[in-house]
Amino acid sequence: MSAARNYAIVTAAYWGFTLSDGALRMLVLLHFFRLGYSPFTLAFLFLLYEAAGIFANLGGGWLASRFGIPRMLAVGLGLQIAGLVMLSALDPGWGAALSVAWVVAAQGIAGIAKDLTKTASKSAIKATADAGAGQLFRWVAWFTGSKNAMKGVGFFLGGLLLDLAGFREGLWLMAGALAVILIAAALSLPARLGRAEASKSMRELFSKSAGVNLLAAARIFLFGARDVWFVVGLPVFLYAQGWAFLEVGGFLAAWTIGYGLVQGIAPSLVPRSADGLRREVPAARLWAALLAAIPVVLALLVMMPGALPVDLIVAIGLAVFGFAFAVNSSLHSYLILAYAGSEKAAEDVGFYYAANAAGRLIGILLSGALYQLAGLAGCLIGSAVMLALCWAISFALPAGAAKAAPLRPV
Repeated sequence: MSAARNYAIVTAAYWGFTLSDGALRMLVLLHFFRLGYSPFTLAFLFLLYEAAGIFANLGGGWLASRFGIPRMLAVGLGLQIAGLVMLSALDPGWGAALSVAWVVAAQGIAGIAKDLTKTASKSAIKATADAGAGQLFRWVAWFTGSKNAMKGVGFFLGGLLLDLAGFREGLWLMAGALAVILIAAALSLPARLGRAEASKSMRELFSKSAGVNLLAAARIFLFGARDVWFVVGLPVFLYAQGWAFLEVGGFLAAWTIGYGLVQGIAPSLVPRSADGLRREVPAARLWAALLAAIPVVLALLVMMPGALPVDLIVAIGLAVFGFAFAVNSSLHSYLILAYAGSEKAAEDVGFYYAANAAGRLIGILLSGALYQLAGLAGCLIGSAVMLALCWAISFALPAGAAKAAPLRPV
């Protein structure tokens, strides 16, 4: 029961964080869009948010091994509160350059907070799953899926707070709610959860198993393939088609919620094996191949005139993309914990999510460049190329070799 209790506490804390993360993104997007900032400038506001995540994941995994998961979860929540308070101090009288610099810095703090919290939370699943009666895939899928659904709800929450409370007051309300969550989690979790002997050198920190290294490489291209159209290309395209901003935000929120719900049911779509790898790895290859085909078909439909409006084609096509992407993402989230070493699971997870952040950063940069060069079709072709690379890498993943021993209950 203690393992299930710790899992529930960590999941609830991360839900609260994720609500604030989604709401913060929508608050910033809506607020600065209303001030007249272009979509490309809006994308720039989040570059440091993604770049900071690369280092936060690497450092967070090491720190979680050294100081324990609960402490790093508290640090992540505390940094998010600090970022929200800093953003609330933004003065409308400041010039554009200073305002952008201030928001980018605050978003950088939020990016560190997100990835410290995510690394600590997902490492906690590895640390508690030994007593979970073989439920690792199910626990990971539910955690990841519910997290993304909460992020979608957060998009709606951000717009609601901006309309009902205002920009600054909405930030204060979120900071206060996170403070309550931080205190509750700190008082509820065992202090030594996830503690192990941390790596003593950078070489040791980066010396991962073949499974972890390959999965990290595949993750770079998987999430780069999503953000190459999702961050700049899709919103700008929908604006150009005459969609209102709230319609665009609503579509992104609905897509994220649906994506999270599919992640939650992913275990029922994937054949299971006794060792946790022999069927799951081939399933990852199959779903990666299916996913890579979707943007190719969608790009062709966008470039060819058809009977249906192009924005409707894109909306339907990206719903299909979201389903296959969710299953792929859920499989990857499970496999990293299956490959992770028992004694340094937090470091392995941090290394993997640093690759995730690198993929998002690459995707954001390519999204603006490819859209400017070739429109949404260019973004979709870029997505297909990255997914083909993800699929190719998946053929090198170990399938059934030397699965890590389960971590003893803490």
